[in-house]
Amino acid sequence: MRAARLIRMVLLLQSRPSMTAGELARELEVSERTVARDVLSLSEAGVPVYADRGRAGGYRLIGGYRTRLTGLARGEAEALFLSGVPSALREMGLADAASAARLKVSAALLPELRDAASGAAQRFHLDAPRWYHAPETPELLPVIADAVWDDRRLTVRYLRADRAVVRELEPYGLVLKAGVWYLAARAASERRDEPAPSAAGSGAAPGGDVSGDGHRTGFRVYRVDRFTAAAPLLPTEPSAPVAGGRGGAAVRSAAGAGRFVRDPEFDLPAFWAERAAQFERSLLREEAVVRLTPRGVRQLPYVTEPAAAREAVEHAMAGGGPDERGRLTVTLAVESEEVAYAQLLGLGPEGEVLAPSGLRERFATAARSAAALYSPAEEPAPEG
Repeated sequence: MRAARLIRMVLLLQSRPSMTAGELARELEVSERTVARDVLSLSEAGVPVYADRGRAGGYRLIGGYRTRLTGLARGEAEALFLSGVPSALREMGLADAASAARLKVSAALLPELRDAASGAAQRFHLDAPRWYHAPETPELLPVIADAVWDDRRLTVRYLRADRAVVRELEPYGLVLKAGVWYLAARAASERRDEPAPSAAGSGAAPGGDVSGDGHRTGFRVYRVDRFTAAAPLLPTEPSAPVAGGRGGAAVRSAAGAGRFVRDPEFDLPAFWAERAAQFERSLLREEAVVRLTPRGVRQLPYVTEPAAAREAVEHAMAGGGPDERGRLTVTLAVESEEVAYAQLLGLGPEGEVLAPSGLRERFATAARSAAALYSPAEEPAPEG
Protein backbone atom coordinates (compact mmCIF):
# COMPACT_ATOMS: atom_id res chain seq x y z
CA MET A 1 0.00 0.00 0.00
CA ARG A 2 2.74 2.47 1.01
CA ALA A 3 4.95 1.44 -1.91
CA ALA A 4 2.12 2.17 -4.36
CA ARG A 5 1.59 5.56 -2.72
CA LEU A 6 5.28 6.44 -3.02
CA ILE A 7 5.26 5.54 -6.72
CA ARG A 8 2.18 7.68 -7.25
CA MET A 9 3.82 10.60 -5.44
CA VAL A 10 6.84 10.39 -7.76
CA LEU A 11 4.57 10.32 -10.82
CA LEU A 12 2.60 13.33 -9.54
CA LEU A 13 5.77 15.34 -8.96
CA GLN A 14 7.07 14.23 -12.35
CA SER A 15 3.96 15.56 -14.11
CA ARG A 16 3.98 19.04 -12.50
CA PRO A 17 6.60 21.71 -11.80
CA SER A 18 5.89 21.56 -8.05
CA MET A 19 3.16 20.64 -5.58
CA THR A 20 2.43 21.81 -2.06
CA ALA A 21 2.06 19.41 0.83
CA GLY A 22 -1.67 20.14 0.87
CA GLU A 23 -2.05 19.32 -2.82
CA LEU A 24 -0.15 16.07 -2.44
CA ALA A 25 -2.19 15.17 0.64
CA ARG A 26 -5.46 15.67 -1.28
CA GLU A 27 -4.28 13.68 -4.28
CA LEU A 28 -2.97 10.80 -2.15
CA GLU A 29 -5.77 11.00 0.44
CA VAL A 30 -3.36 11.19 3.39
CA SER A 31 -2.33 13.82 5.93
CA GLU A 32 0.36 16.42 5.32
CA ARG A 33 2.49 14.75 8.01
CA THR A 34 2.32 11.50 6.03
CA VAL A 35 3.39 13.43 2.91
CA ALA A 36 6.43 14.76 4.79
CA ARG A 37 7.38 11.26 5.95
CA ASP A 38 6.95 9.86 2.42
CA VAL A 39 9.14 12.63 0.95
CA LEU A 40 11.84 11.77 3.47
CA SER A 41 11.61 8.09 2.49
CA LEU A 42 11.94 8.96 -1.20
CA SER A 43 15.01 11.10 -0.50
CA GLU A 44 16.61 8.29 1.47
CA ALA A 45 15.94 5.95 -1.49
CA GLY A 46 17.79 8.29 -3.86
CA VAL A 47 14.84 10.09 -5.46
CA PRO A 48 15.88 13.80 -5.71
CA VAL A 49 12.87 15.50 -4.07
CA TYR A 50 13.57 19.13 -3.13
CA ALA A 51 11.48 21.09 -0.62
CA ASP A 52 11.01 24.83 -1.25
CA ARG A 53 10.38 26.67 2.03
CA GLY A 54 7.97 29.52 2.60
CA ARG A 55 4.30 30.25 1.91
CA ALA A 56 4.70 29.68 -1.84
CA GLY A 57 6.90 26.64 -1.36
CA GLY A 58 6.31 23.01 -2.12
CA TYR A 59 7.96 19.84 -3.35
CA ARG A 60 9.59 19.27 -6.73
CA LEU A 61 11.93 16.87 -8.49
CA ILE A 62 15.32 18.25 -9.45
CA GLY A 63 17.85 17.35 -12.09
CA GLY A 64 15.25 16.30 -14.69
CA TYR A 65 14.58 13.11 -12.77
CA ARG A 66 12.25 10.69 -14.56
CA THR A 67 10.99 7.36 -13.31
CA ARG A 68 10.55 4.37 -15.65
CA LEU A 69 7.43 2.39 -16.50
CA THR A 70 8.97 -0.96 -15.53
CA GLY A 71 7.26 -0.61 -12.13
CA LEU A 72 3.78 -1.09 -13.63
CA ALA A 73 1.81 -4.01 -12.24
CA ARG A 74 -0.12 -6.28 -14.63
CA GLY A 75 -3.47 -4.71 -13.73
CA GLU A 76 -2.10 -1.21 -14.31
CA ALA A 77 -0.58 -2.19 -17.66
CA GLU A 78 -3.83 -3.78 -18.85
CA ALA A 79 -5.83 -0.73 -17.73
CA LEU A 80 -3.47 1.51 -19.71
CA PHE A 81 -4.08 -0.44 -22.92
CA LEU A 82 -7.80 -0.67 -22.22
CA SER A 83 -8.18 3.10 -21.73
CA GLY A 84 -8.17 3.89 -25.45
CA VAL A 85 -11.28 3.63 -27.60
CA PRO A 86 -9.94 2.43 -30.98
CA SER A 87 -12.98 3.47 -33.03
CA ALA A 88 -12.98 6.99 -31.56
CA LEU A 89 -9.24 7.40 -32.10
CA ARG A 90 -9.63 6.22 -35.69
CA GLU A 91 -12.46 8.68 -36.39
CA MET A 92 -10.42 11.57 -34.97
CA GLY A 93 -7.43 10.60 -37.11
CA LEU A 94 -5.32 9.54 -34.12
CA ALA A 95 -5.04 5.80 -34.78
CA ASP A 96 -1.41 5.96 -35.92
CA ALA A 97 -0.35 8.10 -32.95
CA ALA A 98 -2.13 5.77 -30.51
CA SER A 99 -0.49 2.74 -32.10
CA ALA A 100 2.96 4.32 -31.79
CA ALA A 101 2.30 5.21 -28.15
CA ARG A 102 1.25 1.65 -27.34
CA LEU A 103 4.39 0.29 -28.97
CA LYS A 104 6.58 2.65 -26.94
CA VAL A 105 4.87 1.69 -23.69
CA SER A 106 5.14 -2.00 -24.56
CA ALA A 107 8.86 -1.61 -25.17
CA ALA A 108 9.31 -0.06 -21.73
CA LEU A 109 7.45 -2.84 -19.90
CA LEU A 110 9.04 -5.87 -18.38
CA PRO A 111 8.97 -8.84 -20.80
CA GLU A 112 6.43 -10.74 -18.70
CA LEU A 113 3.97 -7.81 -18.96
CA ARG A 114 4.14 -7.19 -22.72
CA ASP A 115 1.11 -9.34 -23.43
CA ALA A 116 -1.05 -6.93 -21.41
CA ALA A 117 -2.31 -5.19 -24.56
CA SER A 118 -3.57 -8.30 -26.29
CA GLY A 119 -4.84 -9.72 -23.01
CA ALA A 120 -7.03 -6.70 -22.30
CA ALA A 121 -8.25 -6.37 -25.90
CA GLN A 122 -9.34 -10.01 -25.99
CA ARG A 123 -11.33 -9.65 -22.76
CA PHE A 124 -13.03 -6.24 -23.07
CA HIS A 125 -14.41 -4.40 -26.09
CA LEU A 126 -16.35 -1.14 -26.34
CA ASP A 127 -18.92 -0.86 -29.15
CA ALA A 128 -20.18 2.72 -28.90
CA PRO A 129 -22.88 3.03 -31.64
CA ARG A 130 -26.49 2.15 -30.87
CA TRP A 131 -28.15 -0.97 -32.27
CA TYR A 132 -29.49 -0.71 -35.82
CA HIS A 133 -27.51 2.46 -36.50
CA ALA A 134 -24.51 2.12 -38.76
CA PRO A 135 -21.72 4.38 -37.44
CA GLU A 136 -20.91 7.35 -39.64
CA THR A 137 -17.79 9.41 -39.12
CA PRO A 138 -18.51 13.15 -39.53
CA GLU A 139 -16.49 14.48 -42.43
CA LEU A 140 -15.03 17.37 -40.44
CA LEU A 141 -14.25 15.49 -37.23
CA PRO A 142 -10.46 15.27 -37.84
CA VAL A 143 -10.28 19.04 -38.51
CA ILE A 144 -12.24 19.79 -35.34
CA ALA A 145 -10.24 17.28 -33.29
CA ASP A 146 -6.98 18.94 -34.39
CA ALA A 147 -8.33 22.32 -33.27
CA VAL A 148 -9.36 20.85 -29.90
CA TRP A 149 -5.89 19.41 -29.35
CA ASP A 150 -4.19 22.65 -30.45
CA ASP A 151 -6.51 25.11 -28.60
CA ARG A 152 -7.08 26.86 -31.93
CA ARG A 153 -10.14 28.91 -32.87
CA LEU A 154 -12.36 27.67 -35.68
CA THR A 155 -14.53 29.44 -38.21
CA VAL A 156 -17.50 27.16 -38.86
CA ARG A 157 -20.81 26.92 -40.66
CA TYR A 158 -23.39 25.08 -38.54
CA LEU A 159 -26.83 23.88 -39.58
CA ARG A 160 -29.59 24.81 -37.17
CA ALA A 161 -33.21 23.76 -37.63
CA ASP A 162 -34.16 26.89 -39.57
CA ARG A 163 -30.93 28.27 -41.00
CA ALA A 164 -27.17 27.93 -41.29
CA VAL A 165 -25.05 30.14 -39.03
CA VAL A 166 -21.39 31.11 -39.42
CA ARG A 167 -19.45 31.54 -36.20
CA GLU A 168 -16.04 31.64 -34.62
CA LEU A 169 -15.70 28.99 -31.93
CA GLU A 170 -13.23 28.16 -29.22
CA PRO A 171 -13.37 24.33 -29.28
CA TYR A 172 -12.86 22.93 -25.77
CA GLY A 173 -13.67 19.24 -26.05
CA LEU A 174 -15.30 16.39 -27.96
CA VAL A 175 -17.81 13.91 -26.54
CA LEU A 176 -18.89 10.62 -28.12
CA LYS A 177 -22.41 9.73 -26.95
CA ALA A 178 -24.22 6.64 -28.31
CA GLY A 179 -22.26 6.84 -31.56
CA VAL A 180 -22.84 10.59 -32.05
CA TRP A 181 -20.04 13.16 -31.74
CA TYR A 182 -20.65 16.47 -29.94
CA LEU A 183 -18.39 19.51 -29.57
CA ALA A 184 -18.30 21.61 -26.41
CA ALA A 185 -17.23 25.10 -27.46
CA ARG A 186 -17.47 28.75 -26.59
CA ALA A 187 -18.90 30.93 -29.35
CA ALA A 188 -16.74 33.99 -29.99
CA SER A 189 -19.12 35.57 -32.51
CA GLU A 190 -22.03 35.00 -34.85
CA ARG A 191 -21.09 36.54 -38.16
CA ARG A 192 -23.78 35.64 -40.67
CA ASP A 193 -27.02 33.69 -41.01
CA GLU A 194 -27.98 31.76 -44.13
CA PRO A 195 -31.15 29.80 -44.93
CA ALA A 196 -30.62 26.16 -44.01
CA PRO A 197 -30.65 23.76 -47.00
CA SER A 198 -33.38 21.18 -47.10
CA ALA A 199 -30.90 18.41 -46.28
CA ALA A 200 -30.15 19.83 -42.83
CA GLY A 201 -29.24 17.28 -40.19
CA SER A 202 -31.83 16.02 -37.77
CA GLY A 203 -31.80 15.12 -34.12
CA ALA A 204 -31.43 17.21 -31.01
CA ALA A 205 -28.28 17.84 -29.06
CA PRO A 206 -27.97 18.22 -25.31
CA GLY A 207 -28.13 21.97 -24.75
CA GLY A 208 -28.01 22.59 -28.49
CA ASP A 209 -26.86 25.72 -30.23
CA VAL A 210 -28.57 28.98 -29.30
CA SER A 211 -29.26 31.93 -31.53
CA GLY A 212 -28.72 35.57 -30.79
CA ASP A 213 -26.71 38.58 -31.76
CA GLY A 214 -23.34 39.82 -30.60
CA HIS A 215 -20.59 38.03 -28.70
CA ARG A 216 -21.23 34.82 -26.81
CA THR A 217 -19.09 33.93 -23.80
CA GLY A 218 -21.02 30.88 -22.57
CA PHE A 219 -20.29 27.30 -23.51
CA ARG A 220 -22.54 25.52 -26.02
CA VAL A 221 -22.91 22.00 -27.38
CA TYR A 222 -22.86 21.36 -31.15
CA ARG A 223 -23.47 18.14 -33.05
CA VAL A 224 -20.38 17.55 -35.16
CA ASP A 225 -22.38 16.06 -38.05
CA ARG A 226 -24.18 19.42 -38.41
CA PHE A 227 -20.99 21.29 -39.26
CA THR A 228 -20.83 21.83 -43.01
CA ALA A 229 -17.59 23.83 -42.99
CA ALA A 230 -14.72 24.38 -40.56
CA ALA A 231 -11.30 26.01 -40.74
CA PRO A 232 -8.73 26.88 -38.07
CA LEU A 233 -7.83 30.53 -37.62
CA LEU A 234 -4.13 30.82 -38.47
CA PRO A 235 -2.27 33.97 -37.38
CA THR A 236 0.11 33.82 -40.35
CA GLU A 237 -2.66 33.80 -42.96
CA PRO A 238 -5.13 36.69 -43.31
CA SER A 239 -7.78 34.33 -44.63
CA ALA A 240 -8.15 30.65 -45.41
CA PRO A 241 -10.84 28.57 -47.10
CA VAL A 242 -12.97 26.59 -44.68
CA ALA A 243 -12.80 22.80 -45.01
CA GLY A 244 -16.03 21.26 -46.20
CA GLY A 245 -18.51 23.38 -48.07
CA ARG A 246 -21.74 21.39 -48.14
CA GLY A 247 -24.80 23.53 -48.65
CA GLY A 248 -23.21 26.70 -49.96
CA ALA A 249 -20.07 28.52 -51.04
CA ALA A 250 -16.92 28.14 -49.03
CA VAL A 251 -16.57 30.40 -46.01
CA ARG A 252 -13.24 32.12 -45.44
CA SER A 253 -11.77 32.51 -41.97
CA ALA A 254 -10.95 35.98 -40.72
CA ALA A 255 -7.58 37.00 -39.39
CA GLY A 256 -7.23 36.51 -35.67
CA ALA A 257 -5.00 35.42 -32.88
CA GLY A 258 -5.41 31.78 -33.87
CA ARG A 259 -5.02 30.05 -30.52
CA PHE A 260 -7.12 30.81 -27.47
CA VAL A 261 -6.38 30.54 -23.75
CA ARG A 262 -8.45 27.78 -22.14
CA ASP A 263 -10.57 28.58 -19.13
CA PRO A 264 -8.82 26.67 -16.30
CA GLU A 265 -12.17 26.21 -14.54
CA PHE A 266 -13.74 24.33 -17.45
CA ASP A 267 -14.34 20.65 -16.63
CA LEU A 268 -15.53 18.70 -19.69
CA PRO A 269 -17.04 15.66 -17.87
CA ALA A 270 -18.87 17.86 -15.37
CA PHE A 271 -20.08 20.23 -18.10
CA TRP A 272 -21.37 17.35 -20.22
CA ALA A 273 -23.13 15.66 -17.30
CA GLU A 274 -24.93 18.90 -16.39
CA ARG A 275 -25.87 19.74 -19.99
CA ALA A 276 -27.06 16.18 -20.71
CA ALA A 277 -29.27 16.28 -17.61
CA GLN A 278 -30.70 19.63 -18.70
CA PHE A 279 -31.41 18.20 -22.14
CA GLU A 280 -33.24 15.19 -20.70
CA ARG A 281 -35.35 17.43 -18.46
CA SER A 282 -36.16 19.75 -21.36
CA LEU A 283 -37.89 16.90 -23.18
CA LEU A 284 -40.37 16.38 -20.34
CA ARG A 285 -42.83 19.16 -21.16
CA GLU A 286 -46.12 17.58 -20.02
CA GLU A 287 -47.46 15.88 -16.88
CA ALA A 288 -49.47 12.77 -16.05
CA VAL A 289 -51.12 12.01 -12.71
CA VAL A 290 -50.86 8.32 -11.83
CA ARG A 291 -52.04 6.35 -8.81
CA LEU A 292 -49.57 3.54 -8.06
CA THR A 293 -49.63 0.38 -6.00
CA PRO A 294 -46.48 -0.33 -3.95
CA ARG A 295 -45.30 -2.59 -6.75
CA GLY A 296 -46.08 0.14 -9.27
CA VAL A 297 -43.88 2.57 -7.32
CA ARG A 298 -40.99 0.12 -7.63
CA GLN A 299 -41.64 -0.44 -11.34
CA LEU A 300 -42.03 3.23 -12.32
CA PRO A 301 -38.27 3.99 -12.85
CA TYR A 302 -38.04 1.01 -15.21
CA VAL A 303 -40.85 2.11 -17.55
CA THR A 304 -40.32 5.90 -17.57
CA GLU A 305 -37.38 8.30 -17.34
CA PRO A 306 -35.67 7.23 -14.06
CA ALA A 307 -34.82 10.70 -12.74
CA ALA A 308 -38.36 11.96 -13.41
CA ALA A 309 -39.80 8.87 -11.70
CA ARG A 310 -37.65 9.34 -8.61
CA GLU A 311 -38.51 13.02 -8.40
CA ALA A 312 -42.25 12.30 -8.73
CA VAL A 313 -42.18 9.64 -6.01
CA GLU A 314 -40.10 11.78 -3.62
CA HIS A 315 -42.46 14.75 -4.09
CA ALA A 316 -45.52 12.58 -3.48
CA MET A 317 -44.01 11.03 -0.35
CA ALA A 318 -43.20 14.49 1.02
CA GLY A 319 -46.71 15.72 0.23
CA GLY A 320 -48.70 13.18 2.19
CA GLY A 321 -47.56 9.74 1.15
CA PRO A 322 -49.72 6.71 0.33
CA ASP A 323 -53.47 6.53 0.97
CA GLU A 324 -55.16 4.07 3.33
CA ARG A 325 -54.83 1.30 0.72
CA GLY A 326 -51.11 1.91 0.28
CA ARG A 327 -51.47 3.58 -3.13
CA LEU A 328 -49.34 6.61 -3.98
CA THR A 329 -50.55 9.36 -6.34
CA VAL A 330 -47.70 10.97 -8.26
CA THR A 331 -47.46 13.78 -10.79
CA LEU A 332 -45.02 12.52 -13.40
CA ALA A 333 -43.18 14.67 -15.96
CA VAL A 334 -43.54 13.10 -19.42
CA GLU A 335 -42.41 13.94 -22.93
CA SER A 336 -45.90 13.79 -24.47
CA GLU A 337 -49.22 12.02 -24.08
CA GLU A 338 -48.24 9.57 -26.80
CA VAL A 339 -44.95 8.69 -25.12
CA ALA A 340 -46.61 8.47 -21.69
CA TYR A 341 -49.19 6.04 -23.07
CA ALA A 342 -46.49 3.75 -24.47
CA GLN A 343 -44.43 3.90 -21.27
CA LEU A 344 -47.14 3.59 -18.63
CA LEU A 345 -48.71 0.58 -20.34
CA GLY A 346 -45.77 -1.28 -18.86
CA LEU A 347 -47.21 -0.82 -15.38
CA GLY A 348 -50.24 -2.96 -16.21
CA PRO A 349 -52.66 -3.12 -13.25
CA GLU A 350 -50.07 -1.56 -10.91
CA GLY A 351 -50.86 1.98 -12.10
CA GLU A 352 -54.04 3.95 -12.76
CA VAL A 353 -53.84 7.08 -14.90
CA LEU A 354 -56.00 9.86 -13.39
CA ALA A 355 -55.08 12.76 -15.68
CA PRO A 356 -55.07 14.15 -18.28
CA SER A 357 -58.51 12.97 -19.25
CA GLY A 358 -57.53 12.09 -22.80
CA LEU A 359 -54.74 9.81 -21.58
CA ARG A 360 -57.05 8.20 -19.01
CA GLU A 361 -59.61 7.46 -21.74
CA ARG A 362 -56.93 5.80 -23.87
CA PHE A 363 -56.02 3.52 -20.97
CA ALA A 364 -59.69 2.75 -20.33
CA THR A 365 -60.12 1.75 -23.97
CA ALA A 366 -56.97 -0.37 -23.83
CA ALA A 367 -58.19 -2.06 -20.63
CA ARG A 368 -61.54 -2.94 -22.20
CA SER A 369 -59.82 -4.33 -25.28
CA ALA A 370 -57.45 -6.40 -23.15
CA ALA A 371 -60.36 -7.71 -21.04
CA ALA A 372 -62.18 -8.78 -24.20
CA LEU A 373 -59.10 -10.58 -25.47
CA TYR A 374 -58.59 -12.52 -22.25
CA SER A 375 -62.21 -13.18 -21.27
CA PRO A 376 -63.23 -16.90 -21.31
CA ALA A 377 -64.72 -18.01 -24.61
CA GLU A 378 -68.46 -18.60 -24.44
CA GLU A 379 -69.39 -22.28 -24.63
CA PRO A 380 -72.03 -23.19 -27.25
CA ALA A 381 -75.50 -23.83 -25.84
CA PRO A 382 -76.41 -27.55 -25.63
CA GLU A 383 -78.70 -28.81 -28.40
CA GLY A 384 -82.24 -30.04 -27.70
